[in-house]
Amino acid sequence: YNLAPDLKTPEDFFMEATEVAELVKEALPDCEVEVQVDGNHYLVVVVGDVFEGLPTIKRQQLINKALFQHILDGTIHALHPKAFTPAEWAARQG
Repeated sequence: YNLAPDLKTPEDFFMEATEVAELVKEALPDCEVEVQVDGNHYLVVVVGDVFEGLPTIKRQQLINKALFQHILDGTIHALHPKAFTPAEWAARQG
């Protein structure tokens, strides 16, 4: 008997890096996106001109918005968004 059919199993609380990247790319289509996963902790690095002139918090909000439903339902437990302009990213790469 399935006494709690609506309860999620641990497998339901996981998204592949590619799934997360696709959601971010849909919301920020002109950006490059890389995602690293450790359990249900996600490091999301996004590079794009859309971040030009925006403070860090506004940049993070753009990424969070793309993943909000999955944060809300617990699929993404911890999100670590990092957002850069292309020039900032190039400077970090040396």
